[in-house]
Amino acid sequence: MSSDTATSTGRAPTVFVPSSEALATVLAPGARPPRPSPLSASLTFSWRALLKIKHVPEQLFDVTAFPIIMVLMFTYLFGGALADSPRDYLQFFLPGIMVTSVVMITMYTGVGLNTDIEKGVFDRFRTLPVWRPAALVGMIVGDVLRYVLAALVILTVGLVLGFRPDGGVVGVLAGIGLLVVFSFAFSWVWTFFGLILRSEKSVMGVSMMVLFPLTFLSNVFVDPSTMPGWLQAFVKANPITHLVSSVRAAMAGTTDASAMMWIAVWSAAFILVFGPLTMHRYNRR
Repeated sequence: MSSDTATSTGRAPTVFVPSSEALATVLAPGARPPRPSPLSASLTFSWRALLKIKHVPEQLFDVTAFPIIMVLMFTYLFGGALADSPRDYLQFFLPGIMVTSVVMITMYTGVGLNTDIEKGVFDRFRTLPVWRPAALVGMIVGDVLRYVLAALVILTVGLVLGFRPDGGVVGVLAGIGLLVVFSFAFSWVWTFFGLILRSEKSVMGVSMMVLFPLTFLSNVFVDPSTMPGWLQAFVKANPITHLVSSVRAAMAGTTDASAMMWIAVWSAAFILVFGPLTMHRYNRR
């Protein structure tokens, strides 16, 4: 009987109250699922980052085509002018361009974070009963695969062109490992910018303004001893210079202890400074 009919006949509408047995059946009482651990939650968000690449494979352009273009362009444009031959220059140049390419794509961590924020995705993540930093850590861990892929693409092109690492497989793996560790730490800088800037274009603009001086004013392309004294001071303090020296030494089968120490210091500083800043900003949005 409808409420209108019940009112017209003067009878009160019937109210159905479910019994406790019916409620118990519907709610299916049982043990509450355990809260996911920080590691489990972070890996889940990492898998989400990989699924985004699966559905939008164009995202891999910057870690495949771009590194190939960089290697070919700089090797054959400057190799003959800066060394006896492009192949000789490649022995010096390839570890540096590997560092440049991978470090430059770290900015897409901040760009992707800013995009998710604009779409409201991270508002949903913040309501989930998981470890708060998991979404950010998972995103960066997922990007580590992109860093490894970019490094392998550059290495493959270099081997085809004539690059021969004296350190062998162990030296190459050590160099890529140093690069990935530094890039993971450096990515926290861009997560912070992704949170404080209003648009992905702003994040990209600020990132390029920081990355271009760091990568080009370093020992990637030429020996710093050929530079003016005032520029050498900046180059020697540049974290990219320390990273290139470490990777170059590892691939050559030697060890640059000073450069590796600075890489450890820089990596720890990026995480210890920008990690808390990022989480503070993330919790206050």
